[in-house]
Amino acid sequence: MQESIVFNVDIASSLLLGLLLIAVVAIIYMYVVDKRQYQHAIRHNYPVVGRLRYFLELQGEFFRQYFFAMDREEMPFNRAERSWVYRAAKNVDHTIAFGSTRNLEPAGTILFMNCPFPTLDEDALPIEPMQIGPYCKQPYQTTSIFNISGMSYGAISKPAVRALSNGAFNSGCWMNTGEGGLTPYHLESGADIVVQIGTAKYGVRNENGMLSEDKLKKAASYEQVKMFEIKMSQGAKPGKGGILPGEKVTAEIAEIRGIPVGQDSISPNGHPEIRSVGDLLDMINSVREITGKPVGFKAVIGSYEWIDDLCLEINKRGIESAPDFITIDSADGGTGAAPQPLMDYVGMPLKESLPIVVHCLKRHNLRERVKVVASGKLITPSKVAWAIALGADFVTSARGFMFALGCIQSLQCNKNTCPTGIATQNLKRQEGLDVTDKSVRVANYNKYINYGLGILAHSCGVKNIRQLESKHVRIVTESGLSVSLDKFYEQHY
Repeated sequence: MQESIVFNVDIASSLLLGLLLIAVVAIIYMYVVDKRQYQHAIRHNYPVVGRLRYFLELQGEFFRQYFFAMDREEMPFNRAERSWVYRAAKNVDHTIAFGSTRNLEPAGTILFMNCPFPTLDEDALPIEPMQIGPYCKQPYQTTSIFNISGMSYGAISKPAVRALSNGAFNSGCWMNTGEGGLTPYHLESGADIVVQIGTAKYGVRNENGMLSEDKLKKAASYEQVKMFEIKMSQGAKPGKGGILPGEKVTAEIAEIRGIPVGQDSISPNGHPEIRSVGDLLDMINSVREITGKPVGFKAVIGSYEWIDDLCLEINKRGIESAPDFITIDSADGGTGAAPQPLMDYVGMPLKESLPIVVHCLKRHNLRERVKVVASGKLITPSKVAWAIALGADFVTSARGFMFALGCIQSLQCNKNTCPTGIATQNLKRQEGLDVTDKSVRVANYNKYINYGLGILAHSCGVKNIRQLESKHVRIVTESGLSVSLDKFYEQHY
């Protein structure tokens, strides 16, 4: 027995000595490497120890959201917003206690105005169906207000697409394909689908990269495909096409998009055939004629004089020539990959762009003809209700539904290293994304968004969310006092 103990101690001592020797060799190696390199001054001047600086800098973005950031201060989405989505998606208690952590005093704060005689349950009205594309062969009619924004297969994984599609079907909302093209995974659930036509025209392009009439007809032949959206620009990168890193371009994705396997997928900055508002209307009418279905466009509003020009051209050609809808993306929209100068500095947020477009359509008597879809950081009922009050007919969200899938805001979307399996083509990482479970969470999230919209609408004394107007919302000004949104925007438009 004693000999066995001594033998085991000797083995442990040898292993410990071996590990110590390896550590010493590794430290000496790093010291030599650091002293002989001149790319990083910190590592050269402080060999070995200087490496901690880069490690801690990398880990900082992860630790901040768990230990240091307050509930309402983190970007792009704070803990309070994410937590509400998580609880709603999991169908657990989403009430809070003791008081709000939201500061109601800063300028720009939005406040809904409760009515002394709120709407009772027996007086509430269901959402009436809204028709999009009255001049189409196959108009689209829907009661869904909150829908899934464009996320391409490629930017997100196959299980993520399937879970979103199933969740959309179960909740009765539509799902946008994103510019990556229509896939069997979008269609398999039977959910309503909006096919996005990006600047590279993936999925509906010919060998020259231009629109293919045959492929448009094929996409339109599916009953689930309800509309087509021409993507002019998106919030996170106005003036820049889509970016899909080569490591995400699998053989299947390459075949769907019509591009080489393993090569970066870089879309053009814009559509080569669209150089004016007239060209835009020409493409809209061409796609609508070929498909027989509603066609609109998506754009970030920066320079906005062209919206007036567009409306003038529509009235010149005839009201049937108008886009069936306009999706307005906010400058604070998201994406899988974008240059930081564009993400940080280009375009207008919805609080400016949405009223500009709505008021412009009203001036030209086109408001009823052209439906307005708002997109960009609208992931909670209050944000969605605010957009509806400003004039949006529908709201779409991508990142809200990503949170419902389990996104933890790790900011790895552009690196194929998403830890939750949502924004990666790494099959090992996708294993944790259970389609059945996440489909339920997507549907739950949509359900509680609509439930929250009802709560806000009834508190303001209207019978459903579509009756909410800008007069029901106030905004805090620099004086610290608030003013009604309808009065606020009258001063500017």
